[in-house]
Amino acid sequence: MKKVIRKKEYDTETATVVKKHTVGAFGDPTGYEETLYQTPDGFYFVYGCGGAESPYAEESIQCLAKTKVDAWIEAHA
Repeated sequence: MKKVIRKKEYDTETATVVKKHTVGAFGDPTGYEETLYQTPDGFYFVYGCGGAESPYAEESIQCLAKTKVDAWIEAHA
């Protein structure tokens, strides 16, 4: 997935996976997966996708400030 936010491109194909977090099992309508990525330019974003009843019923990309990366990783340990 690719998305431009504030004139910066965030692309799951060109970014590096830092951490992946899964809730539920495949096919679970409330299950979802969040993946933290780092772009080649050093920016971070979270890609989310999931079941129809999950927080990610539609695919999304959200920017994540560098100052919040450690907290995100710790919260999803």
